[in-house]
Amino acid sequence: MTIHLNIGSNLGDRPANQSRAVALLREAFPEDHFRVSEPVESEPWGFVSENTFINVGVAIDVDGDIAPEKVLGITQGVEKAISPASHRKPDGTYADRLVDVDIIAIDPAPGRTLEYQSPTLVLPHPRARLRAFVLDPLRSLCPGHPLLK
Repeated sequence: MTIHLNIGSNLGDRPANQSRAVALLREAFPEDHFRVSEPVESEPWGFVSENTFINVGVAIDVDGDIAPEKVLGITQGVEKAISPASHRKPDGTYADRLVDVDIIAIDPAPGRTLEYQSPTLVLPHPRARLRAFVLDPLRSLCPGHPLLK
């Protein structure tokens, strides 16, 4: 099984924020194999800010199965460990952030992507195909991924 994540940051020491997020993920998945893409710089998506983002893709090859909601709990825990600030302003629009960890897809086997929907999570990420800062790192880590077709 492979878990595909995207880690973005547009505040503070962006590379350090991402490195900390990757380190926390490695603690959560200690026995698993990690691949991290080169960073991609981009303008904010869905809101206006002077602060550009850097994003990296992360592919975690895990043994066995892991429930999507458990992965969500881990990613949200990583975000909160780095910054408890909300990713949204009071009006519901996006806000600048130290770190954002999105689950892009979970692949139970090569060439297969899990389709999953709950009140808290939709997989694959519903806006992944609209975001070059998600697709470019995914392409570098997994060139044949179904989301790239």
